[in-house]
Amino acid sequence: MSQPLQTFSYREMAWTICESPLGQLTVVAGPDGVRSLHYPGRVPELDPSARREMPEVTRQLEEFFAGERQGFELDLDLAGAPLQKAVWSRLLEVPYGGTTTFTELADAVDVAARPEELVRYQCVGVAAAAVGCTPAPILIPCHRVLSVDGSLTGYIGGMQRKQALLDLERRVAEEVPERTLKRSVAGAETRPSAVRRVAVSR
Repeated sequence: MSQPLQTFSYREMAWTICESPLGQLTVVAGPDGVRSLHYPGRVPELDPSARREMPEVTRQLEEFFAGERQGFELDLDLAGAPLQKAVWSRLLEVPYGGTTTFTELADAVDVAARPEELVRYQCVGVAAAAVGCTPAPILIPCHRVLSVDGSLTGYIGGMQRKQALLDLERRVAEEVPERTLKRSVAGAETRPSAVRRVAVSR
């Protein structure tokens, strides 16, 4: 039996714009955390009056692009079916500077989250679909998923942005043992999942 997708109205959410080397990133958040992140050209209809400052989100994204942060400490409140959420959770476990494949991702998803009627090859397809609709790219590192032969696959932000993110992480991962991070992000490497509330100024 298919699992219903949880939905929400973007117009009911607070949002902000964060500048980045990949263009303006629009972050949407609710009272329980970040709901989505959007690249230019993919921003949904938002209520202009709901724009808010989100200093913690902005700070962590700036640190990430500066090579000073390897994991995010933000609460995530993602809308999706249980299997999608299971895939997104596994994506958070892919190490900074590393990659995985759709097959490895599907095999790592908790069996309890898979509909009983899905066979293995179907699980790979479902995992790929879940990666493709990741609601908060970058925060959820869906850019770290490659095809089985190691080549780049489609990415919601476009192939150039995907390559740029992989290049950034590989460069930083190689440099980190040789230098001290400019800011303290203790635990970020091993705790990429959300641990703090998103700061939304009202």
